Amino acid sequence: MPDSNAIINITNLRLRTYIGFNPEEQTKQQDVVINAEIHYPASQLCLNDNVDDALNYRHITKKVIQHVEEGRFLLLERLVADCLGICSDHPWINYARVRIDKPHALRFADSVSLTLEYRPQ
Repeated sequence: MPDSNAIINITNLRLRTYIGFNPEEQTKQQDVVINAEIHYPASQLCLNDNVDDALNYRHITKKVIQHVEEGRFLLLERLVADCLGICSDHPWINYARVRIDKPHALRFADSVSLTLEYRPQ
């Protein structure tokens, strides 16, 4: 399986955190919805049903949850960048994208979101 990617999708991870710079936002947790896409090479090693040969998405998700729930963020950009750093912090990863929605951030919109991507140099 040359040049194929395994793609992990973490979909609609719903968490609460302190995010924003308005006084009310700094004292009241808000909902955020996280979506991540993580690519890594799909070699025969990861397809042989050996846990040690695959990327552990549960470990990545737990790190994201801990960081978001224990953190305080002024900007959505910072939160997305931090989560992208967690999602791309493994030498196998050749692409990652994180999108975080902040529901009800604008009066007439369902949410505001920001997306960042990682590609190693």
